[in-house]
Amino acid sequence: MQKPKKRRRKKLWIALAVLLLIGGGAGARFFRKSDDLLMVQVEKVTRRDITETVVANGKIQPVTQVMISPEVAGEIVELPVVEGQLVKKGDLLVQIKQENYKAGSNSAEASYKFALGARSQAEAELQKAELDYKRNEELFKNKLVPENVFMEFKTSHVVAKLRLANSVHQVDQAHFAVDKANDDLAKTTITSPIDGTVTKLKSQLGERVLGTSFNMGTEMMTIAKLDEMEARVDIGEIDVVLIEVGQNARIEADAFKDRKFKGTVTAIANAAKGSSALGSSTQSQEAPKFEVKIRVDEKEAFRPGMSVTAEIETRSRKGVLAVPIQSVTTRLPIGGTPPGPPKEGKVEPVKPVEVIFAPEGDHVKMIPVKTGISDSDFFEIISGLTENQQIVSGGYKAISKDLEDGKKVKVGAETSKSAKEIK
Repeated sequence: MQKPKKRRRKKLWIALAVLLLIGGGAGARFFRKSDDLLMVQVEKVTRRDITETVVANGKIQPVTQVMISPEVAGEIVELPVVEGQLVKKGDLLVQIKQENYKAGSNSAEASYKFALGARSQAEAELQKAELDYKRNEELFKNKLVPENVFMEFKTSHVVAKLRLANSVHQVDQAHFAVDKANDDLAKTTITSPIDGTVTKLKSQLGERVLGTSFNMGTEMMTIAKLDEMEARVDIGEIDVVLIEVGQNARIEADAFKDRKFKGTVTAIANAAKGSSALGSSTQSQEAPKFEVKIRVDEKEAFRPGMSVTAEIETRSRKGVLAVPIQSVTTRLPIGGTPPGPPKEGKVEPVKPVEVIFAPEGDHVKMIPVKTGISDSDFFEIISGLTENQQIVSGGYKAISKDLEDGKKVKVGAETSKSAKEIK
């Protein structure tokens, strides 16, 4: 009698085991299906202040710097400055050998004096010719001298007038030559045009330099005011239209880590760097860059040529609807066909539109939106969403690739706010 009982008990254990296996498989399939759902994070649409910036790289340069080149050629006989030296306006920078220019000045002075003597002689000759002409004119009227004699005196009077006029012009010409010779002599002494620092010294004592009269001349040195500095940055053609004089900027210099300096836009180039009517093909293929000057408002020991990065505040919005940048993506519009009839029998390609995904129950809804300006973290939303509406804010892969309209998702914890909300 015990064997049938054992058999029944064995069958019972086998049945229980089968039920557990079936239940376990169903549970595994349920949880596996649950695990297949996309995990997303959500955040509410809030109002924020957004400031759009344009970032550009460049160099620090003095606001005022002067390249010193001689106007006359010659040998440097005095060079009393060194690189890095502070100079005042009027201080001697370079003395060029004067002997030849002194000789030229003396020669011009002598020629001027000779011209003055020639003019005095011409004046005396004219007085004599005028007296002779008047006396013979009376005699001719009284028929006391023949006509040919009178015409000789008349002609001599006219010639004397012309000689005096020529001598006056020669005096003027000689005077101009004296002025030029003295000016050239004065230009051999070169003084500082501004208060500043000798930031670059290229010439040395005894060197022969060329003047700027007929060529570029020799660049001997550069003097700059290092207490007034500016950042000169290059900005592309897309962003330069957003830049205006007077806009605020933040400047970071590699030499001063973890510091940001305030600045103000003071000038914007009207033409791209290196642009010309006869540009080469290489230049035409390069992206146009426009130089923008930003005055540094704070004093610091900047040196010309230091590398900087500038953030220029171009546009700002107060209290606008905003969403995280990663929440905005692009998708083809629902339906996948462009609005309106095809043109000339051709079907135009469908262009993606900006969208945001919003959770609705166990799935998401794709909502087309219109965005405005943006900063480093948030997009301004012009239309498509309302304040406090929940939207999907992560993860990045789900938003950028996986999510579609009606896609089932699993909502995780609400994303913590990374910016100050406007109350």
